[in-house]
Amino acid sequence: MIKLIKGGVYYLEGRPVKEKDAFRTSSQKEEGKKLTISHSILMAHNQGDAQKLKIKFDELTSHDITYVGIIQTAKASGLECFPIPYTLTNCHNSLCAVGGTINEDDHVFGLSAAKKYGANYVPAHLAVIHQYMREMSAGCGKMILGSDSHTRYGALGTMAIGEGGPELVKQILKQTYDIAYPEIVCVYLKGKPRKGVGPQDVAIALCKAVFANGFVKNKVLEFVGPGIAHLSQEYRNGIDVMTTETTCLSSVWETDETTKAYLETHGRGSDYHKLSAEEGAFYNCGITIDLSRIEPMIALPFHPSNAYTIREFLKNPYEILKKVEDAGNRLKGDSSFHLTDKIRDGKVYVDQGIIAGCAGGMYENIAEAADILKGKNIGSDSFTLSVYPSSQPVYQALCDQGIVSELMSAGAIVKTAFCGPCFGAGDVPSNNALSLRHTTRNFESREGSKPSGGQLAAVALMDARSIAATAANGGVLTSAMEVSYTKRRRKYRFNGEIYQNRVYHGALCPKDSPLVYGPNIADWPEQIALGKHLLMKVVSVLTDPVTTTDELIPSGETSSYRSNPLKLASFALSRKDPAYVGRAKVVQADEAIRRKTGALPQSVLDELGDLELKDGTIYGSVIVAVKPGDGSAREQAASCQRVLGGVANIAVEYATKRYRSNLINWGMLPLLGKGIKAEVGDYFYLENVDEFVLDSTSSLKAKWIHQGKAKEVELSLGGLTPDEKKIVLSGCLINFNKNRK
Repeated sequence: MIKLIKGGVYYLEGRPVKEKDAFRTSSQKEEGKKLTISHSILMAHNQGDAQKLKIKFDELTSHDITYVGIIQTAKASGLECFPIPYTLTNCHNSLCAVGGTINEDDHVFGLSAAKKYGANYVPAHLAVIHQYMREMSAGCGKMILGSDSHTRYGALGTMAIGEGGPELVKQILKQTYDIAYPEIVCVYLKGKPRKGVGPQDVAIALCKAVFANGFVKNKVLEFVGPGIAHLSQEYRNGIDVMTTETTCLSSVWETDETTKAYLETHGRGSDYHKLSAEEGAFYNCGITIDLSRIEPMIALPFHPSNAYTIREFLKNPYEILKKVEDAGNRLKGDSSFHLTDKIRDGKVYVDQGIIAGCAGGMYENIAEAADILKGKNIGSDSFTLSVYPSSQPVYQALCDQGIVSELMSAGAIVKTAFCGPCFGAGDVPSNNALSLRHTTRNFESREGSKPSGGQLAAVALMDARSIAATAANGGVLTSAMEVSYTKRRRKYRFNGEIYQNRVYHGALCPKDSPLVYGPNIADWPEQIALGKHLLMKVVSVLTDPVTTTDELIPSGETSSYRSNPLKLASFALSRKDPAYVGRAKVVQADEAIRRKTGALPQSVLDELGDLELKDGTIYGSVIVAVKPGDGSAREQAASCQRVLGGVANIAVEYATKRYRSNLINWGMLPLLGKGIKAEVGDYFYLENVDEFVLDSTSSLKAKWIHQGKAKEVELSLGGLTPDEKKIVLSGCLINFNKNRK
């Protein structure tokens, strides 16, 4: 089904060949590296040398959870106008019912910023961010940077990257995205998917194959091969958007007449040109996917890679669900979470089905779901089915073809374009419920439950086709390959007037108009530089193998406060370590005393034993974790720590480049250390931290104070770019840009 090819791979005569079997010279290998699609796009956007890239993107995009903070950061750094096209969408905080007026206040601010600085503005419920960018912006050979981790338009020939807000700020300020030349992975598709198998099935199978082993971490996936021709453009888009869950950096696909037709349908035929890997292209490694062997898949809680074929799962549901149940009870700290009781008479009953967002809400997914439900209904018991088309043009096309009517008649509730079901702000399931979703993620508590409040539900990812088959079976979990249905070919017609008449098209056309602030929109608090020496107190220790950004700063109800750094920070680690905020605030208060009086409180000094602090020591908090930062690009996972006085993370490794970048851009040290079994209340002391940062390739002997005794441990930074060094030493990106003036 999926095979991983370790080591180098050449693309020869339309197929991947292992380096050892290709009989190529070293010079042919070096030339082959330049023959990939990825290389041509990266070099066309590079302002640096061939190995240390300095990328300038063609466009930017953000949604209403992130754009306020980005604009506020850029404004504090000297923003005058947006120098490249920037699209502000409103698809996350679309429900203006939480926190009073603050969500709509953000939207008003966004429109005022689009006018003042020159951006496009897409009103709430009109389109989810990535569907709009597919329809109206992505094109062959482009690069787009978005402040959402699922910024992926590779199937349209666009190398798109999701990063934290500060990376967009750099582009707004005409700086560059600095990164070492990434490894490129050949993803070879062959065969043709069987009826009932959808793009989510392919994507989940890929996540299962590469996530845990880190096979594609921070690499670029380049999709090639004859299997692409058997996939519609939306099918390709559906696989591509889920590549984020593999922890790759970006993706790009070969383009063809199918790509051209999609762009022409959306009035952008001029954005097409053919992209293909050249004969002899060399890749760092490879993956082969036989589409004809992919089966309907299910990704069980609490990660998209916790995957099984539905066939395998239904053969042994008790043992598999018991593992998830045990994991859930560890989260809650008791034994009240139940999933095995979903098994009745040998069948697995689920409570909810959702088809939504940038992954699930596309026209073809919904149309085929309706085909499966034709002549059936979901029943009048507890099972519910909600469908969210990904844009108003998609919604209208579904209406014009009678598909919405068919879904409603079957018992489905059809709603507007909204990302809420993906991050916990829409269709939150009940306690102990099992929800099936064609969305992007199923991390713990991401669907909206709160373990600390005794509430926990579970989300499993499945393709829209199998969700529809389950709905047609009254909520009994069912593979789409097990139902008989006729797949009707109903052509999609795009109505561009929907956007022409409602979107504010102001890109690169700034106006002399004011920003409109709501009472919840607050400036970033001032951050001080790190100083000569650094004393850090451990305020949280995270021992899970991977810590997601949802655990660092929860999604869902917190999204309404992302325009107010101090209010949002009060939610940091609230579902993982509820005592973290209180501990961090104590350290922050003690540092304020040091700045005012010149000395730390005696209570802190007493805990340091014989350790003597040197002049120029700054005091802050640190989180110790195994592998933090999987998932969302949201910068708040780092900025909340910084707002509370955090100065560093110490980790064995970082799950994603984007989380590490967020730490750096907020003036925090992304420290690496192995074998350090720290406890809350321990201290780390780093002398000459400025010299350490400026070197950044060497390790530092730090003093670790554990139970009153000091010993040396080795910490490192893993390398920083010249600008990253200056950002960290300045205290944050805002300070760095102020210092440049």
